[in-house]
This record gives sequence, C-alpha cells and structure tokens, in this order.
Amino acid sequence: MTTLKVGIASYEDMKTRTMAVARGEQRIAPDEPKVWFTSTESFAKVLSAGNRDLLRVIVEQAPGSLDELARITGKAKSNLSRTLKTMAGYGLVRLERGERGRITPKVTHDRVELDLPLSWSRKAG
Repeated sequence: MTTLKVGIASYEDMKTRTMAVARGEQRIAPDEPKVWFTSTESFAKVLSAGNRDLLRVIVEQAPGSLDELARITGKAKSNLSRTLKTMAGYGLVRLERGERGRITPKVTHDRVELDLPLSWSRKAG
C-alpha cells in the first residue's frame, strides 16, 4: 500500500490555492499533500483511535459487506456507513459496490503523513 500525505489549511487558503493552480499560477509539487483538512481538530476526529481501530479491522478481517463489518465490530450499520463515507471523502477508504449492491470497504493506504507547518508565510495582497 501507500502513504497518504495530508495537510491542514483553512477553507479560504484551500480555495485560493486551488484557483491559483487552475489559472496556472501555481504548480502542485509531487511531495505536497493530496488531501486537506480544515483544522487539526477535524483531522483528529476523522483519525480518532476508534476510527483507526475500524481501519485495522477492515484490513485484518476484510469484511465482504457493511453488514459483515457491523457484525464484526458490533456497531450499527448506519453509523459505519456515515463514518466510512467521511473517510472515503478524505481518501482513506474506498467503498466498492459489489454483487446485489453490497458495499465493501477497502482501506487504500497503510500510512498517513501529516504535513503541519507551525508558521505560515502569507503573501501580501
């Protein structure tokens, strides 16, 4: 598997950066984060100890459906679905639709690397 590099940036900073890239004024470096969180709190919530345990169960048990994952973990399917959709939005899991519409969660990375600058240099403008 691979390492997912994530960063922290405000919504406005992400929007400004995305627009600069779209206009060709800025390039995305290969070592830059591919996924962005708006705060360290949102990062911590998505990758809480409980959610990391859930990812571990998915890797180790390879459940064939959300129903099976619910049985393994003892968690409600609706809660798992919501959590996994959030994780999928950040690229942590992939939700594959299988036979009879079953959704199977797959972990896409084995590591997450956080790029967190402790100071920011803002351009005047």
